[in-house]
Amino acid sequence: MASDPRDKFFDTARIAERVETTAARGGRLTAVAQAARSLLDVGATLALVRLLTPQDFGLVGMVTAVTGVVALFKDMGLSTVTVQRKTIGHQEVTALLWINIAVSAVLLCLVAALAPAVAWFYGEPRLTEICLALSVTFLLGGLANQHIAVLRRQMRFGSLAIVETAAMAIGILAGLFAAFSGAGYWALVVRNIATVAVNLVAAWIACPWRPGRPRLVKGIRKMIGFGANLTGFSLVNYFARNLDDMLIGRFAGATAAARATTLGQYQKAYDLLMLPLQQLNNPVSTVAIPTLSRLQDQPQRYRQVYLRILRLLLMVTMPLAAFLVATSDELVLVVFGDQWREAAVLFRVLGIAAFTQPIGNSTGWLFISQDRTDEMFRWGVCAAAITITAFVIGLQWGAYGVAVAYVLSGLVVRTPALLWTVGRRGPVRMRDFYFTAAPFLLAALGTGGALVAFRKMVPLSSPLLVLLCHPPIAIAAAVVVLCFLPSGRETLRDAARLAKLKGVKETKEDGPAAPKDGDGS
Repeated sequence: MASDPRDKFFDTARIAERVETTAARGGRLTAVAQAARSLLDVGATLALVRLLTPQDFGLVGMVTAVTGVVALFKDMGLSTVTVQRKTIGHQEVTALLWINIAVSAVLLCLVAALAPAVAWFYGEPRLTEICLALSVTFLLGGLANQHIAVLRRQMRFGSLAIVETAAMAIGILAGLFAAFSGAGYWALVVRNIATVAVNLVAAWIACPWRPGRPRLVKGIRKMIGFGANLTGFSLVNYFARNLDDMLIGRFAGATAAARATTLGQYQKAYDLLMLPLQQLNNPVSTVAIPTLSRLQDQPQRYRQVYLRILRLLLMVTMPLAAFLVATSDELVLVVFGDQWREAAVLFRVLGIAAFTQPIGNSTGWLFISQDRTDEMFRWGVCAAAITITAFVIGLQWGAYGVAVAYVLSGLVVRTPALLWTVGRRGPVRMRDFYFTAAPFLLAALGTGGALVAFRKMVPLSSPLLVLLCHPPIAIAAAVVVLCFLPSGRETLRDAARLAKLKGVKETKEDGPAAPKDGDGS
């Protein structure tokens, strides 16, 4: 690779020397920023569900379920190439950016052309204009991809936090202003466009790198192959995960209005469930992929760091899942209001999937950082076939049947098969997942049991009072169970050290504490 002064933007040699300290600091900063964004999102949701109707959300959901498939191609996995590659330079990233721009422009035209077909499919003419308006987000997003990737590669998590928070905040303000002005479902469209536009501007300000002229460079074909496999996985995974929306929107009701209402209930139940999990998974993924990518040549350290991150994640998500399932009725009533009561049953069923979803999501870090996106794509095809089959079987019982089928297929088939697939080779083996997750599953069961017992002993009629009283009980129950388990105690100590940023440098040579092979305690 020819020397270029602009290659300094992509050099990670100094970062690799202190990757765990950088990851710990970045993780803490990212978590704080994510908490702020979570509060913004919750506040916006509380306002919008009262200003808009389930049909408004359903109309936009019908469009995003379809156009979201097209959106998977605007990045082509090329931003992940920039993050994952051990060495990469200005010429390569410039080529990747121009490819992103070209693909995004094509997708903009494609979505605009598909707008009448989407309206015909759902039998709803208003969807044409929604499609046309949202098509502009493809080009805006494509222009920002590589600059965001450079920030991630350099592990500049503070800059990333500012970019993402500013984009969300301004997008929410724009959407709320439109909703208060009586724009109806257009408020959701305005929020989407404003968020993507601000993200583009902020990313170019935060990242001083500027691309050169488009030109072909050596090795670009291999990079495109990496991205193509990742895009292929995202495509089949997205199709499988969103086919339920399309099936419910098309078949779960006698009229278009009824189907839109049912879909709105189903989507908001899923969105409410994913909101807290994504607030945890997204920042952790932001830190984990570049961190593990910098440790590609150190398998033992790689394994220790991954398991350390997974333990810290499960310490929160598994008891949280138990809390969400136990308080499903109250959560839906307080957050959405009485008109969304039907979503509570769907929320409770889908909540069971939250126990294993963080583990499944984390396997993507392994596939990507180990340059195994070809295996990731093949697994995605198999998982999609399983999920689609489950949706088709469950559809005869409506939205509830679809939810039950999705959860059962995940617990019984998809998750065990995924852990076997990713653990066949590489530093992290299949048994590591089970041994690492076991104490936190026990903590989740203890949390659920404590909440059920409290509800029987102290009946509370107010949903808001339930939500105020249950979190301390859930946290106390989870901590008590973990304190009885060696791995649980170590994870609690590790969380305290990371919160204070102590004990991080010591792991540089020996790696962070992780369960030994065959020791699940």
